[in-house]
Amino acid sequence: MAGWDDSDLSSGSPSGSGAGDSSRIAARSLLGESFKDRMLLGIRICKEDLKRKIMMPQYLRLAMRDAIRFKDPNASDMYVGNGNEEAPQAPMVVFVNSRSGGRLGPFLKERLQELMGEEQVFDLSDVKPLDFVHYGLACLEKLADYGDDCAKDTRGKMRVVVAGGDGTVGWVLGSLAELYKHNREPVPPTGIIPLGTGNDLSRSFGWGGSFSFAWRSFVKRSLHKAVIGPICRLDSWRILVAMPAEESVELPHCLHYSEECTLDQELDIEGEYPESQTFFEGVFYNYFSIGMDAQVAYGFHHLRDEKPYLAQGPISNKLIYSGYGCSQGWFFTPCMSDPDLRGLKNILRLHIKKVNCSEWENVQVPSSVRAIVALNLHNYGSGRNPWGHLKPEYMEKRGFVEPNMDDGLLEIFGLKQGWHASFVMVELISAKHIAQAAAIRLEITSGEWRNAYMQMDGEPWKQPMNRNYSTLVEIRREPFQSLMISGE
Repeated sequence: MAGWDDSDLSSGSPSGSGAGDSSRIAARSLLGESFKDRMLLGIRICKEDLKRKIMMPQYLRLAMRDAIRFKDPNASDMYVGNGNEEAPQAPMVVFVNSRSGGRLGPFLKERLQELMGEEQVFDLSDVKPLDFVHYGLACLEKLADYGDDCAKDTRGKMRVVVAGGDGTVGWVLGSLAELYKHNREPVPPTGIIPLGTGNDLSRSFGWGGSFSFAWRSFVKRSLHKAVIGPICRLDSWRILVAMPAEESVELPHCLHYSEECTLDQELDIEGEYPESQTFFEGVFYNYFSIGMDAQVAYGFHHLRDEKPYLAQGPISNKLIYSGYGCSQGWFFTPCMSDPDLRGLKNILRLHIKKVNCSEWENVQVPSSVRAIVALNLHNYGSGRNPWGHLKPEYMEKRGFVEPNMDDGLLEIFGLKQGWHASFVMVELISAKHIAQAAAIRLEITSGEWRNAYMQMDGEPWKQPMNRNYSTLVEIRREPFQSLMISGE
């Protein structure tokens, strides 16, 4: 993002890839993905053989079902002594978001139950990921403590697949992370069946960007890839928010309230601390953003909830999303008398810590920027790479390193008006590079704003602003990494 302005279109991006290069790269990417799909289509996957590899013995399936149903891992005690069978090669459970995939969830759930048994498929409207962690996996551990070798091997080999969008995948990963905190390793690695609109986590790990129209065979191939796929690592990032206690906010499921919040006290704030504060926190894996893009996402989510018949699939979702972006002034700012009113510089102070550095560094927010994104993956906004493929000399000049999803760094970039964002998304130009950071601190003051909009991994919320006191947002890397199954 380094100092790019309206001349970006004529001068080219720092990556040195113009429209022709972008088109060729996109064409090669699509051709490669199509070739891989055709290769997989040519591989005959035996349904019964797949079942033997992923289906747990019946007594373990029932033990997990009862433990989750009664929310008690001791509910599995009646199955003690049944461990005479062998664990499958890759015992697996699948979480299905029935609201995703153009309402294909119920059909997908039925297909999965054909392939692996009813007890190993969880509809997220009925079974929450934390219930699986606290009770389902705990019952296997309890049976293993009783000397059940089959339960022990099943627990050690367990794999998880998430059928949903980025927000759903993040929800499951966050729940599995509880195992690290309580020394209950190993943590099951996670694969993905993409059902969301953007599916950037899915794209990043080779699971594709959309749900296939030939969905019955697609599900079978996905489970096969989840059996044989190698394990990759993914950085996890914790977001901590402190706001005046008099304000209230409706949180998405990826965030939860906390009694206390350990924000870094070494950094002074420009505003004042209120007498009492409310804290909430959560974990993200792909991105956090604040500004106009989050406002558009917030409006889209509410429209989808109010009128679910409009959200019949990824294509219709994207059309609605684009239309809502226009209506919110993403392309044409209503505040013509004061266009800078919508610039984040008016309400935001940004500090970062660089890698292996304990000191906070103030970073100026460009006046033209209306959305700031902190990105962990290469993919954003349905497979786009807004950071770009930068030239070595440009990276050296800016002090940047080649980004990776497990390097302990976030790439921070800005988007201006909708036209700028549009050119970024078709990779004609790079976004406005701001920094790479190992930790981020935002101080948000009200000014003329009543609300600020934020989102992480596709889950937006409306953050109320207080005229007298600042809201603080701090982002730091978790001490452990999530384990992902590669779908390549």
